Amino acid sequence: MALINHDRGEIQFKVVYCGPPLGGKTTNLYYIHRRLDPRWRGDLVSIATEQNRTISFDYLPIEAAEANGYNVRFQLYTVPGQKVMRETRKAVLAGADAVVFVADSDPNRLESNRTSLDDTFGCLHENRIDRAAIPFVFQFNKRDLAGATPSTILDELLKAQTPSFLACAITGYQIFATLDWTTQQVLQGFYRSIVTKNSNRRPALEPVV
Repeated sequence: MALINHDRGEIQFKVVYCGPPLGGKTTNLYYIHRRLDPRWRGDLVSIATEQNRTISFDYLPIEAAEANGYNVRFQLYTVPGQKVMRETRKAVLAGADAVVFVADSDPNRLESNRTSLDDTFGCLHENRIDRAAIPFVFQFNKRDLAGATPSTILDELLKAQTPSFLACAITGYQIFATLDWTTQQVLQGFYRSIVTKNSNRRPALEPVV
């Protein structure tokens, strides 16, 4: 849910990167952070184990354009993929305005992808977020792998009904394309909600003369 801070003149949107362990969620954020102009991004905060797995969340606020006179800020998060970290995933997904599901193209990770997606849907439901009401984009990562799972199989396995992006987080291929599509969908949905809200307001009664 968008957070509007009238005092600071700012609207904040939350985008959460989900997916199986070691699928490339954190690598996405590292690449985005590294490539963005320092003027347009904040500090990247990462908590990891000795095995370099995310156990909490990465936080990356990105300054964006203005909307109705308000500055727009996107906050990007990743969630830990390990089963034991489910409560953390659920907490991070609370209030999400969009989800990027980073699937692993390794043929040996098909079941892990499906399990992670089911868990993501479960966390959204428990947070009372209708997944059909927010942008939910699929990114098929690690397309540089020899013998990568065909995208058609991943589409069918995950029942991807929104645009899916073939990507490689290490090289940066389609990383910003995924992010750009997601943020544009968030903004378009926000603008539509404003128009709908304004159209539902009753016109003021004309004074009787």
